[in-house]
Amino acid sequence: MPENIESNIDQDKNYEMNEETAPLGADNTDNEETIATNSVPLDNAGKEILNESPAAKDSLEEAKIEIGELKDKYIRLYADFENFRRRTAKEKLEMISGASADMVKVILPIVDDFERAKVSFESSSEIDALKEGVDLIYTKLYKTLEAKGLKPMASKGETFDAELHESIAQFPAPSEDLKGKVIDEIEKGYYLNDKVIRYAKVIVGA
Repeated sequence: MPENIESNIDQDKNYEMNEETAPLGADNTDNEETIATNSVPLDNAGKEILNESPAAKDSLEEAKIEIGELKDKYIRLYADFENFRRRTAKEKLEMISGASADMVKVILPIVDDFERAKVSFESSSEIDALKEGVDLIYTKLYKTLEAKGLKPMASKGETFDAELHESIAQFPAPSEDLKGKVIDEIEKGYYLNDKVIRYAKVIVGA
């Protein structure tokens, strides 16, 4: 075959190959651009969707409103509690003050009796009459306190009890059965409405 004819055939083959591969190159370019366009990071895409979502904005607004309502309720509840605490403390002080005033009113007539007794001591020389007057005042005072719930504590001869007694000394017991018991009472103890308001000062047998 002549060389010219072979050369023309080779050129024709090259031309056909170029025509077949050219569209493929163009398609690949478009595909690369499409892939590049779609390759947005998922996190950023999610944030963009969330920021632009009306439902997400509504949920956020509802949460803010609910937090505001809860905060307002807490402030009101705290204020109510503070008012209750102050009112209770004030009522307690008024109750104590009122109880003291009632007690003083009850004692005042007895104070008057003592003042009259003092005048009698200066003007009278009858010892028996004076003693009788003092006994009457004492009985009146005791009955008044008893009506308010005061009750004396029986200690002598009882087993020593640290919840009721205050031991100020220990002496040898006169008998075996008095060991560990109160053998003498120096100062009487008292209850007020079954509550100890003063411990008895006692001597305990050893």
